[in-house]
Amino acid sequence: MPTTDPRIDQHIANAGAFARPVLEHFRALVHREVPECVEAIKWGMPHFTLGGKNLAGMAAFKAHVSIFFHNDEVAGGTGPFRRIASLENFPDEATVVERLNSAVARLSAPKAKLPRASPKPVPELPEPFSAALAVAGHAERFAAMPPGQRREYIEWIVEAKTEPTRDKRIAQAVEWIGEGKSRNWKYQNC
Repeated sequence: MPTTDPRIDQHIANAGAFARPVLEHFRALVHREVPECVEAIKWGMPHFTLGGKNLAGMAAFKAHVSIFFHNDEVAGGTGPFRRIASLENFPDEATVVERLNSAVARLSAPKAKLPRASPKPVPELPEPFSAALAVAGHAERFAAMPPGQRREYIEWIVEAKTEPTRDKRIAQAVEWIGEGKSRNWKYQNC
């Protein structure tokens, strides 16, 4: 027994007389070919999902019905499925079944994992910052921080446009590092 949604029954009932047979035919065809599909309303239109992912959909307009397949890669896109004015000009059933099977295959195919980006290296520790950490006794604590946190501190200090700004940032960084805080500690609980 297909998994149906009463909202789609209502959607079909509210469609124009010309559209109802087309919508019912496509619905039956999808359930026949993909019995494990589930119906849903998405973007205000009837859809069919498989494993929680969008498979196909249909929409009734004033003078035509459109059926579509998600992530369809076939040249010509919706082509013969875009303006169906009656059941008589419903596309060839074999073509519809082929597009449905392609959509199922796309959803079932394992996603290729993107290669993991290598982390940005930690920039060289500026001498004034290194000296300030050593004087305060926080060099080991800074060295124990994760690379990303060390990088944030170093980049913040290096980006200072003037020496007084750099010195002020070094003093602030040494204080925060002594308290065990990361550079952006204020935003950690946002």
